[in-house]
Amino acid sequence: MHLYLHIPFCRQACHYCDFHFSTNTANKRAVVEAIANEIILRKDYLPKADIETIYFGGGTPSMLDEAELHLLLNTINQHFTVSPRAEITLEANPDDLQREKLQQFYNAGINRLSIGIQSFHEPHLQFLNRIHSANEGEICVRTAQEIGITNISIDLIYAIPSPDHSILMQDMQKAFAMDIAHISAYCLTIEPQTAFGSWLKKKKIKPIDEEYAAQQFELLVKNLAENRYEQYEISNFARNGHYSMHNSSYWKQRPYLGVGPSAHSYNGASREYNVSNNARYVEAIQKQIIPTTVETLSPADQTNEYLLTGLRTKWGVNKEKLELLSGSTFASIHSADLQQMTKKNWIREDADNWYLTDSGKLFADRIASDLFIEWNG
Repeated sequence: MHLYLHIPFCRQACHYCDFHFSTNTANKRAVVEAIANEIILRKDYLPKADIETIYFGGGTPSMLDEAELHLLLNTINQHFTVSPRAEITLEANPDDLQREKLQQFYNAGINRLSIGIQSFHEPHLQFLNRIHSANEGEICVRTAQEIGITNISIDLIYAIPSPDHSILMQDMQKAFAMDIAHISAYCLTIEPQTAFGSWLKKKKIKPIDEEYAAQQFELLVKNLAENRYEQYEISNFARNGHYSMHNSSYWKQRPYLGVGPSAHSYNGASREYNVSNNARYVEAIQKQIIPTTVETLSPADQTNEYLLTGLRTKWGVNKEKLELLSGSTFASIHSADLQQMTKKNWIREDADNWYLTDSGKLFADRIASDLFIEWNG
């Protein structure tokens, strides 16, 4: 079983981010208490099993103070059985990670950090409207390692406008030098409801150059491989098997419970989406109401989601499972498409699975959507 907690607060808005968050922290304690209460209300959502992963996402979970973090962890431990080997991840921004705060996280049982570095280049951080400095990014990683949190992932953003690839290369070299266990590399995207989206509409910035982004992605993959990072998912690279257990559960379609404003849950047959409004969320939970929308998944929904997530991973998609999910229709519908994609060297197969090739990874979403099925039930 897997548990996700959405902590919907940030110190300031990054220009690219369209996740649910608020920079107004006046009701932070009330929201945290509501999340703790939702954990209790939702304790029977999934079958009884040990919790294998706990993931504090956001937003910026590193804004939690010591008492708030302990409230949430104590509530989890009181109402669930947490595996002694559970992966407990907390997303964090460097500006929050002073030594005292890192020590609090370590003492509370946080054994994995996902740090939003994004870049070690100061002008790029300013362009993205990040609150931390390049120097703070380096210091927080080294301090966490000294304290004992060695399972560290950092986020890097590529395709940030730049004359050449030198800054990306420098970012990678700094990560390699710090012996970081895991790197998540994301292409800069411009979402409509963001500052960048507004600027693009007003022609203050240019669209992302797709050819430049593809070049940066290929450079990332090559250099990460040369430095012993395994690409186990298109955007995720790990040394020595340090995969994100929690995110891998999403990609493998394992059931999970999500609590907090905007959090999603999945039980195999349906998805649920909590309201993306902090005040409405708190008000509902105080009335013992879970403010969620339930979406029942058709066979086509389940098949298409499996394609969209599974093809992105090193494990690919299982032929037998595709037939099971699709009611034994997938292979017959897409036989010609699969042959054509194989000829283009976008996908490959073995006896049991379909996988993306390195070339295919550049077109992952397009390939998945071309293999979607429709539900006529």
